[in-house]
Amino acid sequence: MAVAQRDLIRLSKKLKGSIHWDSLHKRMYATDASVYRELPLGVVYPKHVNDLKVLIGFANKHNLSLTARTAGTSLAGQCVTDGLVLDFSKHFTQIHEIDIQQRRAVVAPGVIRDALNETLSKSGLHFGPNTSTSNRCMLGGMVGNNSSGTTSIRYGVTRDKLIALEMVLYDGSVVTLKDETMKSFEAEIASGSTLGGIYQGLLESFNSKKVAAAIFEVFPKEEIHRRNTGYALDILYQMQPFGGDKPFNLAKLIAGSEGTLGLVSKITLELDHLPPAYKALVAPQYHSVAACLTDVAMTMQHPLYSCELMDKKILDCTINNAKYRPYRAFISGDPKAVLLLELCESSPQQLETAVSSLLASLQTSGKAYAMPVLRGEQIDQAMELRKAGLGLLGNMIGDNKAVACIEDTAVAVTDLSNYITDFTALMKDFDQEVVYYAHAGAGELHLRPILNLKKSEDVQKFKAITEAVAELVKKYRGSLSGEHGDGIVRGSLLPEMLGETVYGYLKAVKQLLDPKGIFNRGKIVDAWDIDTHLRYEPDREEPQVNTFLDFSESQGLLRAAEQCNGSGDCRKLPGNGTLCPSYHATRNEKDTTRARANVLRELLTDPQYKNPFEHRDLKKVMDLCISCKACSSECPSNVNVAKFKAEIQYQYRKAKGESKRDRFFAKSDERMAWLSNFPKTSNRLFIAGFFTNAVKSIYGLAPKRNLPKLSAHRFEFNGPETMPNSDKPRVFLFIDEFSEYFDKEIAQDAYDLLLALGYVVKPIRGHNSARALLSKGYLEEATEQINTNVSKLAPQLGMHDLLVGIEPSAILSFRDEYLYMSADKQAAEELAQKTLLIEEFIAAEATAGRISSEAFTKEKKRIKIHNHCYQKALSDQKCTFDMLNLPENYKPTRIPSGCCGMAGSFGYEREHYNISMKIGEQTLFPAIIKATSDTLFAANGTSCRHQIADGTKRHALHPVTILKRALKA
Repeated sequence: MAVAQRDLIRLSKKLKGSIHWDSLHKRMYATDASVYRELPLGVVYPKHVNDLKVLIGFANKHNLSLTARTAGTSLAGQCVTDGLVLDFSKHFTQIHEIDIQQRRAVVAPGVIRDALNETLSKSGLHFGPNTSTSNRCMLGGMVGNNSSGTTSIRYGVTRDKLIALEMVLYDGSVVTLKDETMKSFEAEIASGSTLGGIYQGLLESFNSKKVAAAIFEVFPKEEIHRRNTGYALDILYQMQPFGGDKPFNLAKLIAGSEGTLGLVSKITLELDHLPPAYKALVAPQYHSVAACLTDVAMTMQHPLYSCELMDKKILDCTINNAKYRPYRAFISGDPKAVLLLELCESSPQQLETAVSSLLASLQTSGKAYAMPVLRGEQIDQAMELRKAGLGLLGNMIGDNKAVACIEDTAVAVTDLSNYITDFTALMKDFDQEVVYYAHAGAGELHLRPILNLKKSEDVQKFKAITEAVAELVKKYRGSLSGEHGDGIVRGSLLPEMLGETVYGYLKAVKQLLDPKGIFNRGKIVDAWDIDTHLRYEPDREEPQVNTFLDFSESQGLLRAAEQCNGSGDCRKLPGNGTLCPSYHATRNEKDTTRARANVLRELLTDPQYKNPFEHRDLKKVMDLCISCKACSSECPSNVNVAKFKAEIQYQYRKAKGESKRDRFFAKSDERMAWLSNFPKTSNRLFIAGFFTNAVKSIYGLAPKRNLPKLSAHRFEFNGPETMPNSDKPRVFLFIDEFSEYFDKEIAQDAYDLLLALGYVVKPIRGHNSARALLSKGYLEEATEQINTNVSKLAPQLGMHDLLVGIEPSAILSFRDEYLYMSADKQAAEELAQKTLLIEEFIAAEATAGRISSEAFTKEKKRIKIHNHCYQKALSDQKCTFDMLNLPENYKPTRIPSGCCGMAGSFGYEREHYNISMKIGEQTLFPAIIKATSDTLFAANGTSCRHQIADGTKRHALHPVTILKRALKA
């Protein structure tokens, strides 16, 4: 039955949540983290259980599919549908109950796994299953996929932790699936309820030794605890009345069913005790994957908490990633494979005994050429490196990608080495090199062929490889899916894997729980074919997208957008980095890096749009991007949306013209240069209500936002031009436009500090960094300014001279945009190599022994540091900590604050003010407000300091000012 718009309008009036069927929402939700794509009919944000009942009634009436979705990180296409997407991540986010004594938690399906564990952090308990996406994946999705992750060898899979589920069935009845005694089981059947009918149907279909024998003959071996093959029919036989001794609990069957049997509205979970506090990670490194896998069974004889594998291709993807490159410090040489073997014990002595025993076994084996032992934060960094595997594979430039299709096979650990030998031989037949990573200790490796799914011949190979591997897995009685689910990519292979008889049993379960087929059609039963509904149309003519900026490093803007594979790192929790500030504030998919890349890709490849850059959907999805650049470093795929936005703004303005406000901000230096001649008069005007209100009204500025004041300070730069017998580099101090007009006192502090520390300092004034022009997409004017700066500054710096800057957004542009926008690329590169943030310079000089703590006070001070987004993306935060740690009794700590929310002009704009403040309220404002009155606050961004003042009424200083004041008298 076709669904008309009037039907959707009627539906919207019955929902407490909201429904959207506009083109923007359809484009955002057309994909997940798989290779599949389908525009949905619409997207629903249900608010409570009654909404789910209404939606089920609507689906039954109109014969359409309902697809439940949380974080949307599915790798097998589970979230791709032509029906309605039900996004539970917006409203179903409550932690309903935590019972420490009973070790259980009751949660809504939209609760993030790590958020639950953060809530539990002081209880000594946690939810054990730990996926690589744990900082954004949600428990509803973990139930749907029966997720497990790195710790499954110790804590099992999600099914093992399920106590109960509240679920809405196909007729709208709300039931609780829990342990049933034989008495309650029989009573439910006798009641004639919908649930009782399901129980009766299961009993009639499966309470048979013949049926059980048929299932166990073809299902994966029982010792493979990570197995998601269709529905978990074998689990029935562990329970009464099917011959097992455990209580019957239908929730165990729902786990791994991918939302095809009903809508889960509440989840009751068993919690585990936290692992012992003393940890070490042994990381043996190998010259071949085969040698590595030979050691797995032996290492599993030790009390490991995780046994993970990374191969050379994963490791190579980290080399050029700003976030993950430092995490490679433990890598020795160029290994083909690395195991990560985690040990946890209750005392240091027990831990050392366990480490020594494991090292002895590895040495006896003799396969590994290096066996470093990692401790403390090194463990977290190594595990983060492994967890980033999926996203890092998106770093592959061009159309060849590591494709998820055979990435989830699991076999018995004792079969793993032989299986991989056969697998490798099979891949040679397909002329394939494969990526190997993930859960070696559980007999599951994420194996990915490299294919170009834009070509029909590779689509055919995609299908052929998957079918051939399915046969190989069947030979070992393994599972084609260990934890990622069947979805589209494996669902159509289930009849071949299980045989028609047992596949018929899967259909019987589907018929019992979903007789009209309204729940997530096309997955598990009657699944869509593996080579249909693909993200790319094979053999299409790739559109030629002309851009002002140089995207050649990604082979063009389209392929730069296509680097987003949907892994959803941009949805991670606040406190885990900066990415993505606007999403942290709104929790809307629209405001993620993923949505921006998806919509851009959709529009660039839609032939009906002559100029996609002026499309309203692109304008909407980019609206709250604050160009913080976090995606360029924290997204494992390095999707640089800040660069996309600059290009889109440029192209949009070219087509539509400029706005008064954009021009006001982009070219503010012209106005500030004139006003700064009369700073006191100008400031009096700025605080005069009528003038300020007029400016805010004319340019669309937020009434509540304070305007910055011009600095009345007069520079005193009178230091020596040479320093005889000094081994210290000469410093060219870049006085950017922000320091020139608003923060002259800070520039003076920087000059005086460097002079006092024995450096020759040459101030560089009158060079606009082009930051404001770049932020508003005035790319032609920015390029002109960049070329001027490079041509004038590069020749001035000698071999040992350095260009040192104060404002991160200005000076770090020399190491980012200047490199691809300058006409003289070589000069720009040479200048970038000599360009440092002032904190980087001072920290490096201290490390080199040219700055000593003796130069500073012994006074005690506590300092909380907030670093600028560009520093986090393009530099590191440690240099600020190290600099402020030079006075020996200063105690700096870093606020894990992400973005402050001001983001240049963004926080001044009327329609963005509330979001700006909400971003600050995530972590930064509370940390400052809770601090003691004698705490100093360090913030090196001029916008950050202004935002802190407006949001907390407290005053932050530039780190340079704090250190300058700490000089001994």
